[in-house]
Amino acid sequence: MLKVRLIRSAIRGTPKQRKILAALGLRRMYQEKELKDDASARGMIAMVRHMLKVVE
Repeated sequence: MLKVRLIRSAIRGTPKQRKILAALGLRRMYQEKELKDDASARGMIAMVRHMLKVVE
């Protein structure tokens, strides 16, 4: 399991980045979410890596 935290606002992100954050289940600043450690989750994290911090 991967634990990710949203550390930058999605306001300045592109529409595609906002959709990725919504798909990850992240809406608010500093919100944390546990995700399965699979290829699709890692791909989404890679697309918005400047907005996230992988906690675990």
